[in-house]
Amino acid sequence: MKRLLAALLATGFITGPGWAQDGGVWLQVEALPTLNRAESRARAYAGRFDAVSGYALDGGWYGIALGPYDSDEAQRLLRQLKAQGAIPGDAFLADGAQYRGRFWPVGARGDAEGAQAATSAQTPAAAPARPEVPAEPADAPEETLAEARASEAALDRAARERLQVALRWAGTYEAGIDGAFGAGTRAAMAEWQRQNGHEATGVLTTAQRASLLEAYDAVLDGLDLAPVRDAQAGIGIEMPTALVARDEVRPPFVTYGPSGDLPVQVLLISQPGDARRLAGLYEIMQTLEIVPPEGARGLDARSFVIEGADETRATHVEATLEGGAIKGFALVWPADDEARRSRVVSRMAASFESLPEVLEPGAVPADEAQSVDLVSGLQVRRPLRERAGVFVDEAGSVATTVEAIAECGDIAIDGMRGATVVMQDAGSGLALLRPASPLAPRGVATFQTGVPRIDDKIAVAGFPYGGAISVAATTFGRLADIRGPGGEKDLKRLALSAQPGDAGGPVLDMGGAVLGLLLPGDRQEGRMLPPGVALALESEAVVAALEAEGIAPRRTEARSEGTVQAVARRAGEMTALVSCWE
Repeated sequence: MKRLLAALLATGFITGPGWAQDGGVWLQVEALPTLNRAESRARAYAGRFDAVSGYALDGGWYGIALGPYDSDEAQRLLRQLKAQGAIPGDAFLADGAQYRGRFWPVGARGDAEGAQAATSAQTPAAAPARPEVPAEPADAPEETLAEARASEAALDRAARERLQVALRWAGTYEAGIDGAFGAGTRAAMAEWQRQNGHEATGVLTTAQRASLLEAYDAVLDGLDLAPVRDAQAGIGIEMPTALVARDEVRPPFVTYGPSGDLPVQVLLISQPGDARRLAGLYEIMQTLEIVPPEGARGLDARSFVIEGADETRATHVEATLEGGAIKGFALVWPADDEARRSRVVSRMAASFESLPEVLEPGAVPADEAQSVDLVSGLQVRRPLRERAGVFVDEAGSVATTVEAIAECGDIAIDGMRGATVVMQDAGSGLALLRPASPLAPRGVATFQTGVPRIDDKIAVAGFPYGGAISVAATTFGRLADIRGPGGEKDLKRLALSAQPGDAGGPVLDMGGAVLGLLLPGDRQEGRMLPPGVALALESEAVVAALEAEGIAPRRTEARSEGTVQAVARRAGEMTALVSCWE
């Protein structure tokens, strides 16, 4: 996400955080009612963005903002970050006039205590989510312009800012949310009046204000957003109670599953922990099916935030470490409903409260539903296929088969995603991968370039059970022929029972040297090898392909006879798990 922000700022944005007095425009992304919660959210944003600041606001709230930026560029950045799903859908531009004491970054021109002191006299236990705007009876006569001005003058600042937010949502206002009804706000009001069949006076009547706000809030109608206090998890939070109901408890999650047709899900996260366990939870959450892999995410020593979206769902996860407890929530929402999702996420984040209790790991006994494919009852995301490969240099480059990487959106080597395909040859079936960053393999293949003897004992290393077992398994057999069934010189025929997960793995002699690479049993379209028969791409063909790509493979013509245990150990050291992801 920081790379995304850097790209968007490349045209001359002011990139350093600054005080409200310094000028410019801010992107206000959230406002929260407590200092502790605001610090946690600011810390999470700082893991994704460079220019994060936090300020005390009027009314005892605390705002989190990005900036300041040039006004025109700030508007462009606001649109682009919203389109990316990187900031809430109700984020807006602010001129900074409403910002008081600065609480983030901690220690920069003041500290959190200073911000607390600036607003402690006003901090409510629970600030209202919707500032009240005086309502008018449905059958009341339309106000005159003078009466509209008078009723408008009775609004407090929070209500005026809320009207600007609603005008921005309606698409008529793009300036800062400052509660000051200047020329820009008046023009936006007049445009809204024109669009809704009213006289364009630039001053909204009480009824028009109510209509505007009703439309703005209608997106949340039917969700029944209400506070929920889950004593077992030790969490208080607003959630869409019309859509979810408390389901099962499987530490560290309390699940609120769909109560109707809409596939909405809320997870409350609660467990004892430290920074190490927080980081582990961050990694685990990203393996779950409910968290799409594409999206912004960030982790620091005290909190993390994960966003993920695909064609079916959008998921937001956040958690904070405080007082030896990790608390947070996840919201899973249907795709293509960003207007409601972003508003719900903001309400949930703003209302989140950590209570004294914490969900202990042994709170629920083990049962028959346990599975390596589940994490606390939630399905783990699985790759399209898992195959074997062999390390061919010290940097972790891997030779495997073309079939292993076919139609992959992402490729992982021993769990490290982002591997690139350096070369693939459909004719031979060979592919060469380079890891996203250098690896340190425990072993590197040495290729046997001498001619082996027919009926010699051989071994194949691979993953017949996929990634369920992290170390390669070894299957022993015999070299049936030094050529393929049709006399192919670049193939060897093997007498052994191989599994699909073994394809791409090394075929070794009993000295631990690599005779070739195991090919899939259905390498030729419409033809399957009979049981007990396998083919390998011979070592000279692999060596020639590696040298063409600038890799100098190890070679040997020496023959030796090792034990079964020694060959299996050597095979496990040089064999890599190649995972193909959507």
